[in-house]
Amino acid sequence: MKKNVTFGKSLIPLLGLIAAAACSIFIWKAGMNFPLIVGVILASIIAISCGWRWNNVQQMMVNGVSRALPAVFILLAIGMIIGSWIASGVIPTMIYYGMMIIDPSWFVPLVALVTGIVAITLGTSFTSIATVGLAFMAIGEGLGFSPALVAGAVISGAYFGDKLSPLSDTTNVAAAMVDTDLFSHIKHMLWDTIPAFLLSLLLFWLFGSFEVAGSQMDSSTVEAMMQGLGAAFVIHPLLLLLPVLTILLMLKRVPALPALMGVSLLGAVLAVVVQGTSVSSIVQFMTSGFSIETGVGAVDSLLNRGGLTSMLGTVGILIIATALGGILEETGSFEVLTKRMMEKVKTTGTLIGSTLLTTLAVGLASGAQFLAIILPARTFVQKYKDMKIDTKNLSRVVESMGTVGINLIPWSVPAVFASSIFGISAWEFIPYAFFIYLVPLINLLFGFTGWTITRKDYSHEIKSTPAKEEAL
Repeated sequence: MKKNVTFGKSLIPLLGLIAAAACSIFIWKAGMNFPLIVGVILASIIAISCGWRWNNVQQMMVNGVSRALPAVFILLAIGMIIGSWIASGVIPTMIYYGMMIIDPSWFVPLVALVTGIVAITLGTSFTSIATVGLAFMAIGEGLGFSPALVAGAVISGAYFGDKLSPLSDTTNVAAAMVDTDLFSHIKHMLWDTIPAFLLSLLLFWLFGSFEVAGSQMDSSTVEAMMQGLGAAFVIHPLLLLLPVLTILLMLKRVPALPALMGVSLLGAVLAVVVQGTSVSSIVQFMTSGFSIETGVGAVDSLLNRGGLTSMLGTVGILIIATALGGILEETGSFEVLTKRMMEKVKTTGTLIGSTLLTTLAVGLASGAQFLAIILPARTFVQKYKDMKIDTKNLSRVVESMGTVGINLIPWSVPAVFASSIFGISAWEFIPYAFFIYLVPLINLLFGFTGWTITRKDYSHEIKSTPAKEEAL
């Protein structure tokens, strides 16, 4: 006989995960796979102790992982894109011309702005980070900027664009989960997104100016990198048509996976035709990552990456995290935690704060954006209606933490993905990704001041009861 999971028991997997993560990151230096496995084991033990059989628990994990499969294939496609776009000369061309025209004094805020524009157009932070973001990392290294600062600017721009793009899957999911119109949701998000991004640009300009003033930017490094790129690749502006085509495909609403697979294959064709790469080599690059020795260490370290296999670590974390989320959702652990929080909700401020905290808790437990958006949105939607607060406030809040703020969690899928692309630890770039903590903080401020919080009377809606549902 199944028992309800108590509040204390529902906390055990989360606390175990956090404790194991702290040990793994700071002491064992073993990454996040093991801590997530600890979370799965603890959640499974709690489920079995409450009356579920192992077959039930196993099915919960399968259900959780099945929701992540589209993201898994997109990650693998991005790995192939990185390999083929480097081999084709597309990313080297972006780096080459970027080094030629960018002014160091405005470089860091420009990184965030350009990445943001690309992300709005593409509707995806991951592709923006893996393409234009990777190019900016190389340019920044050539100009002498801290990799962590540049990575923070790329991430801030990527999630600014992802958050506001009508093509973004997370933006569409957040609106759909609370029964609000997509463009009403996007318009309402301007109140937190624009101020946060403008403040971020100011901070990037200040930090970038400090680095320019405090260091001797060596032009010979830039020249050496440009010479190394020119010697190793055919550099031509027409190669930039491939990123333009990618943007056009997204604007035409071509499904993400076919579009990404298509541009990765086009990159392979360009590598063969333009760069003279053999078919066997391009297959290896798309599988295991690009590899070259130009004689310029900075060029080699930034370009020797990508490939389908480079994404397997991120995919592994995504699978384990969503398996854990599946157990916690279907055993009712998340519901127990959120109900305890909702008992304390009396004001708009505490409601917004509870929504942010719940979304953060789901992110801590699962590391997955979709779960961090869907579960709190489904849990809190009736509470917002009961308090006569427009549900577009709810969709804005869950996006602020579920889409953007989740990057504050070093073991979350977005943070692990960015870390694998940039080759630096999430702990290094998180302090500089100003946008990812400004957005949740601004929402918290709005909640306690009432600014931008819109009201709506839902009393005309008919609440379904269990008896009515059975009659239906």
